[in-house]
This record gives sequence, structure tokens and C-alpha cells, in this order.
Amino acid sequence: MGKNNDISRRDFLKIAGMAGSLAAVGGAAAGCGRKSTAPADVTGEMTYRTNPSTGDKVSLLGFGMMRLPSVGGRSAREGNEEIDQEMVNRLVDYAIAHGVNYFDTSPAYCQGMSERSTGVALSRYPRNSYHIATKMSNFAPSTWSLEASVAIYRNSMKELQTDYIDYMLLHGIGMNGMEEFEKRFIDNGLLDFLLSEREAGRIRNLGFSYHGDVEVFDRLLAEHDKYGWNFAQIQMNYLDWKYAKKINPRNTDAEYLYGELARRGIPVVIMEPLLGGRLSNVPDNILEMFKERSPESSVASWAFRFAGSHPDVLTVLSGMTRLEHLQDNLNTYSPLRPLTDDEFAFLQRAADLMMQFDTIPCNDCKYCMPCPYGIDIPAILLHYNKCINEGNVSSGPEDPAWKKARRAYLVGYDRSVPKLRQADHCISCGQCSPHCPQRIDIPKELRRIGAYVERLKQSRDR
Repeated sequence: MGKNNDISRRDFLKIAGMAGSLAAVGGAAAGCGRKSTAPADVTGEMTYRTNPSTGDKVSLLGFGMMRLPSVGGRSAREGNEEIDQEMVNRLVDYAIAHGVNYFDTSPAYCQGMSERSTGVALSRYPRNSYHIATKMSNFAPSTWSLEASVAIYRNSMKELQTDYIDYMLLHGIGMNGMEEFEKRFIDNGLLDFLLSEREAGRIRNLGFSYHGDVEVFDRLLAEHDKYGWNFAQIQMNYLDWKYAKKINPRNTDAEYLYGELARRGIPVVIMEPLLGGRLSNVPDNILEMFKERSPESSVASWAFRFAGSHPDVLTVLSGMTRLEHLQDNLNTYSPLRPLTDDEFAFLQRAADLMMQFDTIPCNDCKYCMPCPYGIDIPAILLHYNKCINEGNVSSGPEDPAWKKARRAYLVGYDRSVPKLRQADHCISCGQCSPHCPQRIDIPKELRRIGAYVERLKQSRDR
């Protein structure tokens, strides 16, 4: 299906040398959360893992097409700007030239435009040279009929310019409990349809991505003999390994999720290896630990090494808006240097220290957006977390650091979030919270932050 506009051999050979033009990618490091660094040459060879279900050779680094660059230089998830297709093509070219062959998208990403952009970028290559992962993102009740859900599936193939999907996921099982899972996939016969598509070869691997209610996760694994899951996608990083449930009671520790999948021989795809950037912008005292341990390594590379060092991990997804993020990740996995037991213990100590900071578990996924009242929810929560990590949120005027904290917070807040999109404009309509994979009580947190900001302003005016 679709025309294969292959790039020429000469153009392909130019890709490895195009770092200079790619370095012009601008904008915030949304999704990766990393500060801009000078691009580093990628000299090693990519590490690959084999999917026992199909024998696929899959790059350990997977390209998450969730945070594609926009024409304004930011992630296309941050506003209404169009995707910068030329830059997407260049990033994809660079990734493929350095061994990446797994590309993960969804009908819900980038204002609904990620699949189309992904299809344009990948269709220039032979179809058997890459693996496409997309999702059945039938979240809205209006899409729960079999007819509507199948239409989403058919449209995914059209947008991706393909007649088969390598990795198809039931998107976000568990987000709203068992009843919604059954309505989305069981009662309407949709899962049976997807199984028949796998049997016909139009889906090569069938799996699911998991957030939320562990009862749904456990049910799908208990029915593994019935459905024969080819893979599963979970949130896993060194903080969520033992602390996911402590951070949010509705979450499940990654140690349990990974262990249950590995025990059944189900390959694991990792999402949120950086927790929306939180594990690359760590508190200053923890940053010093990392730099003392390995001065030349990025903080992000530790998190990616953690994810990749588990043997049943098939690929680790990263939403890469900028070249330096892509290059850093390529260097981490080209090839992977697995963590030693001592390094695993070091990361556990780092996680223990991070749990002392009272941050909000926002991963900047932007599923809560758009807010009908224009509130920039992720920017508000992430600014609060950033200030906690940097020690710029103090208890009150009695704290000696109050004046410095007050100024740092207010100046940064106004720069990060336009005044009409700040927390004090939230009316607590509650439309956002049901869409949050982390189950954050968003209106409650916005009220808390709004009250905190007001205290800071009143103190300034005295």
C-alpha cells in the first residue's frame, strides 16, 4: 500500500555527515528534559535484541514519534504549530543511518498528525528495513463500537503508507479500570478482530501498553495462553522500579511489571525511561553524585543504561525532538554497556534520595491537554517540580531562603507560563484528570500551586 519513494544511495551516504544542519533544531527540550549540549559523534554500532515471537532484530533504541519538532522548533505536542516534516525526515534519516529500526507512533500523538508524519518519513525506505509500532487509541466512548475502532485501524495504515503493522498495541490498558477495558476491546469484539488481523499477517506482533489499574494488567497476563501476546509496553526506569506505587498509589512498581512479563517470556518495550525528563534534570546534590561517578556521561545516559540492561527488554523508546538527544541515546546504545551490580546499587541510592523531594508525578505526556480554559497544565506542574529540584521552593517567610526562592519561582513562572494560562485561571472543571496516565488530581494540584504563587506575590508586595 502506498508508493515507496526510496532515497538514493548517494543521499543515504550523506546522512551520517549531516549533523551540522541538524544542529539547527531549536526549541525546548520537551519530552527529553535535557539541557542542550554539543552534539557528539556516534562511532559505535547499535545493540540489537531479537523478538522470539517473530525473530525480528530490533534496535535497542526505539524512536518515539510523540514529540516531533514543529516549525517553531518546539515539540509539536506543545502547541498548534505544524510538524516540521523536513526536520522529522532528517532526524529519521540520522537515526536509521545509525541503526535505529523501531518507530513508535499513535493516532493520538502530535495533535493527531504523528502517524502521517511518520509515514512520510519512513516511506522513503524499503518497507522491510524498519518496524512500525502504532496503537489502537480508541479512548473516546464515541470510538468504542467495532466499526469506529476498525476505522481508526484502517486509517493508521493509510497514514503510515503501509499494508501491515509490525507492532500493534492496545493503547493504555488499565487507565480507567476493568470496565472501560472491556468496553474498548472485549464487548465490541475488537480484540477478536485484531487477533484475526494478526492471523492474516496484517498485524505481525500484537501487544498492549499499560498504565493504571494492575488488575487489568494481571488479567491480560493470565490470558496469555489465549491471546499469545507478542510484546508489552510498560513504564520503567530506576525511580519507578521500586517507587512507582509510593509516588502514586494507582501505579505499579516496574519491578513487578517487568518480572511478570519476563517470567512468561513476553518481550518488554520501555516507555518513560526518563520520566518525562525528570531523570535527566535531577536535583543538584544528586547531579553531583552522577558527575563524580562518571564526569563524561550525561545523567540521561544512566537512565537509558538502566532500562537497556534488563535482558528481556526489546527496545527502549525515547521521544527525541533535538539532534543532541538522539546522538546521546545512540552513543548509550552503540553499543550498550550494561550496568554492573555496583552501578545498579548506585542508581537505587539515587532513587532513594529523589524520593525525599515532594514532586508531582507529571511526565509531560500532555494527555490532559488541551484544557478548555487554556491552562498550560504540564508547564505549571513541571515548573513547580523544577523549582523543588533546584531548592527554590521553601516553606515560608520564616525560611532564610524565602526571598531568593520567591524571586526565582515567580520570574521563572512568568517566563514558562503566560499569565492567562497560569494555575489561578483553573475553574476545576475536572476534564483533565481522567486522561492522566499517572492519575494526578490535576485541579487539586493547580489549586495548591495557585495558592502558593499568591502567597509569594503577597509577600513581595509587603
